[in-house]
Amino acid sequence: MTQSETRYFTLSNGMRLVARCSHLPVEHCGVVINAGSRDEGPELHGLAHFVEHTIFKGTGSHRASYVRDRMELVGGELNAYTTKEETAIYSTFPAGHLSRALALIAEMVIDANFPENELAKEKLVVGEEIDTYLDTPADAIFDDFEEIMYAGSPLAHNILGTRDSLARFTPADCRRWLDERFTPGRMVVFYSGPTEPDKVFTIAEKYFAPLTRPDTPLRRETPAVNPLFERTNDSRDSFQAHTVIGTRVPGLLDPHRLEIALMANILGGPGMNSLLNVALRERHGLVYGIDATTSLMSDNGLLTIYFGCDPKDVKRCLGIVRRVLASFTDTPMSERRLEAAKRQFIGQLTVGSVNSEQVAISMGRSVLYRGVARSLAETTEAIRAITPEGLHATVQALRSTSRLTLK
Repeated sequence: MTQSETRYFTLSNGMRLVARCSHLPVEHCGVVINAGSRDEGPELHGLAHFVEHTIFKGTGSHRASYVRDRMELVGGELNAYTTKEETAIYSTFPAGHLSRALALIAEMVIDANFPENELAKEKLVVGEEIDTYLDTPADAIFDDFEEIMYAGSPLAHNILGTRDSLARFTPADCRRWLDERFTPGRMVVFYSGPTEPDKVFTIAEKYFAPLTRPDTPLRRETPAVNPLFERTNDSRDSFQAHTVIGTRVPGLLDPHRLEIALMANILGGPGMNSLLNVALRERHGLVYGIDATTSLMSDNGLLTIYFGCDPKDVKRCLGIVRRVLASFTDTPMSERRLEAAKRQFIGQLTVGSVNSEQVAISMGRSVLYRGVARSLAETTEAIRAITPEGLHATVQALRSTSRLTLK
């Protein structure tokens, strides 16, 4: 089997598995689950994230210390994250410990028992996480922006919840979330490493086959597009003013998602030559950094531009950003400039492909949402196929943007 070949399997309980070989002496495996904060009820904001924390706190067979130490004792790591649509639990470890890792992760998703004493301690931890986030306006402004953009929708509230909602969570709430959301049809097992995929399937089948909870349908409605807004809030103490400009864009399943990604990269990607970095930092020295990023969900997404600057410079920065956006939307890119932008984007993706952990997680997410995982070569081919006309049609979304500033 070649290093880049991807194999797909279905376990006896209906759970999907994607495996890709590599020749690295490190293995990555985990599960990604189609359940996130947009699936919470109004009284349970933050529950998905809290379950992600407390699923580490013991099972019917083992205490929290066992879960904590099991992979670390062989030099590995066990980790997790939550988004508005998904939860992932995964491990990175020296090659040769795949059974150990998959057995542990399966035990967690099948038999986590959420002890009351452990939940009480973790509520303190997550409470501190909430406070830390609120003390970081450069991060918190994104939640404030999304709260307005998605008002009236389950996507409006932040992933962490509040201290009040956190206080209400019980072991029964956590267990119910697990039973109703962590079901075979909503889960994908992913693997990257030197173990042959057929053997990965055998090990995954051994440990995950006992998971036979019935699947429940996803009940998600695409949020309405709310009116545009221009707001300035003066409620936070900060040396800088923080601004987010953004617009709704299509989601992960849209055929033009790579055009959206390329658009964000040209505007404010990691390169120092991005349009907005050149305009605001290189030419005028008004900002330390400016970023354009996308947050894509299954049925919709956001493209956002963020910058922090001296409060007295907000108006000037906004004027420059608006001029860059107008130029970008008014005039199609020349073939030569587009080819240079595509070459840069492909190069960045190629450099990023050495981060084997993130590649493995992305592979699992891709199968969860689209059923297949593109290789780097396939993604490169798709980017090269983008035309000036196709990109110009996509960037028209930037004609209608909203803005939030925190001073």
